[in-house]
Amino acid sequence: MSKGKDIKITEVALRDGSHAVAHQFTEKQVRDVTRALDDAGMHYIEVSHGDGLGGSTIQYGRSLEDELTLIEAAAEEAKQSKIAVLLLPGIGTVHELKEANNRGARLVRVATHSTEADVSAQHIHYARELGMEALGFLMMAHSVPVEKLVEQAKLMESYGAEAVYVTDSAGALTPNEVRERIKALKNSLDIEIGFHAHNNLSLAVANTLAAIEEGATRIDGSVRCLGAGAGNTQTEVLLAVMDKLGYDVGIDIYKMMDLAEDIVSPILTQSQEITKGSLVLGYAGVYSSFLLHAERAAKRFHIDARDILIELGKMKVIGGQEDMILDVAANLANKK
Repeated sequence: MSKGKDIKITEVALRDGSHAVAHQFTEKQVRDVTRALDDAGMHYIEVSHGDGLGGSTIQYGRSLEDELTLIEAAAEEAKQSKIAVLLLPGIGTVHELKEANNRGARLVRVATHSTEADVSAQHIHYARELGMEALGFLMMAHSVPVEKLVEQAKLMESYGAEAVYVTDSAGALTPNEVRERIKALKNSLDIEIGFHAHNNLSLAVANTLAAIEEGATRIDGSVRCLGAGAGNTQTEVLLAVMDKLGYDVGIDIYKMMDLAEDIVSPILTQSQEITKGSLVLGYAGVYSSFLLHAERAAKRFHIDARDILIELGKMKVIGGQEDMILDVAANLANKK
């Protein structure tokens, strides 16, 4: 087997990228992006609300179009790529998972905080019963000791997960920290290890390469860096670097470049770059999808969004606690 043949890439622009466009993807956009990704040879394409199945709520942000419609549209366009979804227990349920499977989703990543893997058991079991690939997704992996991460990954493995991801939700990890976590899971589990990065400290590609070098075979990218915060590992850039290093994953780099330039770029409401807000996410270790919520709260209370994010970091908030953002903003405003 040539170098890289065991690596599977999941394109997350149509899920994580939903955060960057306030969950306003249209069916046409999803069809256009999926068709181009499929033509380029992408392995998996993740499609759902940014916060996973069932995420279209007042708290997390309403989707423009029903995510099940978008999943079905993507499945119709994909001839070789498999359609994936994300599910956060407590937001999404087995009912949404069953319907997503009916609409064409063939893989689910069940995502929990890095100390709460036990809530994933039902969803992983059910996904396997449906015949889906079921993977574990340990979010905010920077926030717990390596030993705890291993313990939680083992739980997901025991529930039937076929891989477990080290998920750098805040874009806060450095390459050495990634190596330490991937190596520990690789030495402790009998299943595949994955890695999902955010670029808030401009380390997404470097961190992803570190993960690959330590044996991670499930890798995430987002074309044009379309994702929460400063975005994810930029897929077309990662593929070009991997090719230079001798990894052949069977995805057409030119087609990925064209897709980024011609199809995804016009979708962006603003360029995906490291702004002061996204930089603070990585610096303070805050969940990347909190950025837009914090910026809105800052405008409402006439304070600096960075102060909100720093305070949230001190409080060690996790995904699902978006309701705390307004409370923090109100308290900071009262102290002025």
